[in-house]
Amino acid sequence: MMRLEARRESDSPSTCMVKRSILVVEDEEDIRELVSYTLLKEGYQVASVASGEEALSVAEDKPPDLIVLDLMLPGLDGLTVCRRLRANPKTAGTAIVVLTARGEEADIVGGLNMGADDYITKPFSRNVLLARIRAVLRNLGLRREGAEGSADPDSSIQIHNIVIHPGRHAVMVDNKLVELSATEFRLLHFLARKPGWVFSREQILDAVHGDNYAVTARAVDVQVVGLRRRLGAAGKHIETVRGVGYRLKG
Repeated sequence: MMRLEARRESDSPSTCMVKRSILVVEDEEDIRELVSYTLLKEGYQVASVASGEEALSVAEDKPPDLIVLDLMLPGLDGLTVCRRLRANPKTAGTAIVVLTARGEEADIVGGLNMGADDYITKPFSRNVLLARIRAVLRNLGLRREGAEGSADPDSSIQIHNIVIHPGRHAVMVDNKLVELSATEFRLLHFLARKPGWVFSREQILDAVHGDNYAVTARAVDVQVVGLRRRLGAAGKHIETVRGVGYRLKG
């Protein structure tokens, strides 16, 4: 059963100027309550569910700004939920932070490849959880502000057969819509703004996630692999420059 929570605006800390909506997906009640309470204290609007099926239903009905997603769920597992969220145009742009006990490298790679914006392992620090969520939401807000503030929200960038519409957060390849996660879209857009330029992993990480993102720059490799796969044959235009980083071939 879904639980909905909200705090009065007067109760929210001054650092949380806009009440962002967060959906917590966790089958363990104690952890679900802890994460929800932690987020409520920060002034977020919080809904919580205990299964992947409920998560998809709630997110489809009213997409939240961010989803905190466990991987080991009854019924639909978290990776399947993540994949379906990214495939649905209504939820493709929702930020996803995986929070799970599965901390092996293969699990992290799998989560990021499925479109997660961040990956946190249990046991976790509440302060780290909040910091990572703030960073993901900050990047989400910057993207939305950029789209709203654009003089021409439909202005596009075309590189080869890839067309990027920043205002609509849409990517077309050969006139067909390609569904990307928020992180994948930011990565492609960042490279496309200067085609032919080579960017280091650290530069890409800072541009896409912010300069306080607490993971190794090698996470960029995982995200590039995922982006190439989603772009299909057009993914070949993202080139690896050995010893340096990546570029989008102009």
